[in-house]
Amino acid sequence: ALSNGRKVSDAVDEKTKLRVIKWSQEKPHVNYLITLVAGYFKRLEEKHGDLSMSFWTAPSDFANAANSFRYTKECMEYFEAEIGVPYPWAKYDQVTVQDFHWGGMENTSISTLNASTLFSSETENIRSSQGLMAHELAHQWFGDLVTCKDWSQLWLNEGFATYYTHLFAGHKDGIDEFRYSLYRDQKRLTSRSNDTAPMVNRDYQVPEDMFRKYGFLSYTKGSWILHMLRSQLGPDLFRKCVKTYLERHRHGNVVTEDLRSIIEEHSGRSFDRFFDQYVFHAHHPELKIAYAWDEKSKLAKISVQQTQKIGDNVLLFHVPLPVRFKVDGQAVNHTLPITKLAEDYYFPLAKAPQIVRIDPDLTLLAKITFAPPTGQLHAQLADATDALGRQQAVELLAKRKDKTSVEKLTHVLRNDSFYGVRIAASRALRGIATDAAHEALAGSTDQPNAKVRSQVVSDIASQPKPGALPHLKRILDSEKNPAIRAQIVSRLAGHEDRQANRLINQALGQASFRNQIADAAISALRKQDKPGNINKIRAALENNKAKFTTRGYANALRAVAFLGRNHRNKTELREFFAGHIHNPKRRVALAAIESLGQLGDPRAIAALEKFTSNAEGDPYRRAAEQAIEKIRAARKPADDYKNLRKEVADLKQSNSKLTKELTDLKKRF
Repeated sequence: ALSNGRKVSDAVDEKTKLRVIKWSQEKPHVNYLITLVAGYFKRLEEKHGDLSMSFWTAPSDFANAANSFRYTKECMEYFEAEIGVPYPWAKYDQVTVQDFHWGGMENTSISTLNASTLFSSETENIRSSQGLMAHELAHQWFGDLVTCKDWSQLWLNEGFATYYTHLFAGHKDGIDEFRYSLYRDQKRLTSRSNDTAPMVNRDYQVPEDMFRKYGFLSYTKGSWILHMLRSQLGPDLFRKCVKTYLERHRHGNVVTEDLRSIIEEHSGRSFDRFFDQYVFHAHHPELKIAYAWDEKSKLAKISVQQTQKIGDNVLLFHVPLPVRFKVDGQAVNHTLPITKLAEDYYFPLAKAPQIVRIDPDLTLLAKITFAPPTGQLHAQLADATDALGRQQAVELLAKRKDKTSVEKLTHVLRNDSFYGVRIAASRALRGIATDAAHEALAGSTDQPNAKVRSQVVSDIASQPKPGALPHLKRILDSEKNPAIRAQIVSRLAGHEDRQANRLINQALGQASFRNQIADAAISALRKQDKPGNINKIRAALENNKAKFTTRGYANALRAVAFLGRNHRNKTELREFFAGHIHNPKRRVALAAIESLGQLGDPRAIAALEKFTSNAEGDPYRRAAEQAIEKIRAARKPADDYKNLRKEVADLKQSNSKLTKELTDLKKRF
């Protein structure tokens, strides 16, 4: 049995003959961080100075434990140095638990991880536990040592943990990896055009809402808030502020104002506007930018418009916008003070710049729309010092279908030094979708980086072009990475061919780590949307039940429900799903409830209504209510009209009978 703090004793009681294990959590912490994990575990141990660090897994998973544990010591060393506060607890354990409800939980001194984080070495770099490991370890300072005062302040837990995960990625893998992870988060955030909820948000009924509905704010935007602060303060001053924040509030609760006041204390600057517009109000600036060059005056003109919809929840932003001109290989940097809806800025330069970069070091959370001239775009694509710039150039070229763009994207896919840029090039060629683009993809499968290889074969498989299927079969026959093979299988549904069906059926019975290839086959069968595939999936569930992960089994149930949604006779499927709604594995039970909603049989409502009296916020209640609503919404108007006609006819018959009986009574009297 594993728990928080220090193990005090572990002995068999002489009277009861029961094994008694005692733990002592000697420092204060909030009660939601208490844990007790009991089971049969095997231990992998490492030391950081005198600190014990252990990784516990089920014995059957132990062979893969080192894959997930290997960077813990390096991460611990980095966090202590970067944060400036020593690790504050008696030990650090990580324990994997089958069917844990979350990806991970930062219990004090012992993080509980979902066993799905474990992966085999065969997957190369496609799978990793590094992000989860770093996130939960960062929580030992941010969330455990110092805890948000209430759930509206959740970003002080999750934003810090997310940002320090990115910082560790940058420490371990370099600045390009750091910016790449932040850039992906930025794109996810700025793709939301109508978010009107602020970061500090009290519009929740149960705490889970702050994770489920507003997680993109607490985690992703919270991380970006910290990144902007670090960019404006500089790493050293930011580190000093964070150290003071932790030391001043250790073993206590915090609100946003606690962090802001420390930043202002150490910097001597007001950050009131910064926190007001980004934390206490919603959204982000949307900046439309144009560039022009005046050869006569040797002036570069940058025009900036704020285009976000301004209102009570979204402000006109005041932000610093960095701009970089590259002239004959030399960088000329400026920062534009953006304070108005629209403004023009002029910069004298010796000659027209070869490259114009907006926010080149990725320091501002904003949606930036900027399309440089073709010549500058090509120069940006060739700039070996700027991986982020090359990625953004690839994304702009993806909107073109001309021969030159395809050739340049092909060169990037086969030669760029950063895997993220090559992945973007593969996606761009898939989107262009010309014969030349498809040929470029087909000739680029020999990628040493598994992440890029996976993207390329996925992009090929997603396009049912002539000759694609034999090529994919050759890759399936030679590819050893099960994650890549699963990618191909899941996309075979788009290929209307008997050979594609044979490959899917073969994959359905193929053994792989955590059944990932069979899961991909079920995904393909669902995409085919053929009712005949129901029996294939049900047979796999029955014959290979032990091979399925809980997640895989749940997804298979959903696939069956989707394929059976238009069945006329739904009795057998309804009974099949009803047999799973009380499954002891929550994910399976919830999938069965959801599947009854997808199936759309009104006769399932009675079974679902039994969950609606559960407590507010209970996941079973929420799933049942959504399923019932879906069933009722799916009833066809024709069926309703038919039922109404029957009810009217019955009423007429009943009324006629009553009239006759009344007439008979009148005759008697």
